Amino acid sequence: MSNSMIRRLLILGALAIMGILVTQTYLLYRTWNAKQQEFNQTANIALRSVAESISTYSGTALPKSNLIQQRSSSVYAVNINSAIDANVLEEYLEQEFINLSLNIDFEYAVYDCGNDDLVYGNYCVLDNTEESSSPNNSDALPKFDDLIYYFVVKFHNREGYLLTTMRQSLILSGIALLAVLFFLYSIHVILRQKQLTELQKDFINNMTHEFKTPISSIKIASELLNKDDRLASDPRLKKYSAIIIDQNHRLNNLVEKVLDIAKLESDQFKIKKEEVELGEFLANIVDSQSIHYQKQDGKLIYQNTSGIKTVSVDKLHFTNVITNLLDNARKYSPDAPYATLRLDQHLSRTRIQIQDKGEGIEPVYLKKIFDKFFRVPKGDKHDVKGFGLGLFYVKNICEAHGWDISIDSKVGEGTVVTLLL
Repeated sequence: MSNSMIRRLLILGALAIMGILVTQTYLLYRTWNAKQQEFNQTANIALRSVAESISTYSGTALPKSNLIQQRSSSVYAVNINSAIDANVLEEYLEQEFINLSLNIDFEYAVYDCGNDDLVYGNYCVLDNTEESSSPNNSDALPKFDDLIYYFVVKFHNREGYLLTTMRQSLILSGIALLAVLFFLYSIHVILRQKQLTELQKDFINNMTHEFKTPISSIKIASELLNKDDRLASDPRLKKYSAIIIDQNHRLNNLVEKVLDIAKLESDQFKIKKEEVELGEFLANIVDSQSIHYQKQDGKLIYQNTSGIKTVSVDKLHFTNVITNLLDNARKYSPDAPYATLRLDQHLSRTRIQIQDKGEGIEPVYLKKIFDKFFRVPKGDKHDVKGFGLGLFYVKNICEAHGWDISIDSKVGEGTVVTLLL
C-alpha cells in the first residue's frame, strides 16, 4: 500500500471517527433530555392524580395555581389545602407510581402546621432490581416557607433509573464505540505492517545492491580465467570455469529480478514507452531464447499472422515479460521442451500467445499464479529454482501498460499464456 493511500485512509478514518463520535454524542444528549422530560411529565401526572385523590378524600378543593413545584431534579413539592394523612398519602403514591410504571424508589415527608416542621414519612421501595437502603435523615428533604399544606417527594437514583430506560441507546453507543476502537486498532496494524514492509524492502534493496559488486567481480575474474590457455588443455578446469560463469549469470539474474520487483513496488516506478515494430521485436527475442531450447534438444517456434504492427511499449520491461514467459515454458517442460510464440489479431486487439506442452498447472492454483512469492507446490521436489517473483512481475508490467493477461492450463497437456495489447 502506497504512502498516499495510507494518508488518504488516515484522513478518511479520522473524519469517519469524528462523525461517529459527534453523531453518537448528539443522539445520547437528545435521548437523555427526552427521557428527563418524560420522567418529569410522568412524575407530574402521578403527583397531580395523588393530589386529586387526597382532595376527594378530605373534601377540599385544590389550589388553582402552583399545585406541583419541582424544586430540584429529583424533589417535588405538592401544594394542597388540607391536612394530610401520611398512611393514605403513601398508599396513593405507591398506587399511582405503579400504575404509570414509574418503578423508582422514593421517600416522602408531610408538613405539620402544629409544630411548623416537615415530618418524615417513609422510604418506599418500588425498584426490586437492586438492594436499596432506607435513609433515616429527615434533613434530606427540604422545607418550603412559601407553602402551607404540602408534602414533599424525593426520587432516589433518578439518574440510574433514566440510564436503565436508555439501555437500547447505550448498547448501540457501545457497539459504535467498539467499531471505532476496532478501526483505530486496524489503522495501528496497517501502520505497523507498513513500517515492517518498508524495513523489509530496505533490507532487500541494500542486500541485493551489495550483491552486485561481488557478482560483477566474479564475472570479470571467471571470464579472464576462462581465456587462460591452460584451461583449454585441462577439461576438468574448463568444466569448473563454465559452472562458475553459468551460476554467476544465474545469480545475477535473480538479483536483477529482485531489484526489478523493488522498483515496481516503489512510488517512483514509471514505464518509458517507445514505438517498436512488434513482429520484428518478438522475432529477436525468440532468436535469443531459441539457443536455450536447443541446448535441451527442444524447439521454439514463432508464428506471426498480424503483419507489421507498431506498438508503444517499454522495451526493457516488455523484453523481460516475454523472456520470463518463454523461460517458464522451457523450465516447466520435459527434457525436450516445445513451445510456440504466436502473434495475431483477436477482435480489435493485438494478441500474443505463448503455448507450451509442459506439465501444466492444476486449476486450484491458477487463481494464485500471479501472487507474489507464490510457487506451485510440488512436495519435496524442487527441480526448478526461483523466488516466485517472475509472474508477479509480468502481471504488474502488463497492468502498467494497460494490457490483459490470462493463463489457461491443463495438467499433463501444457499451458497457454495470453496477452491482449
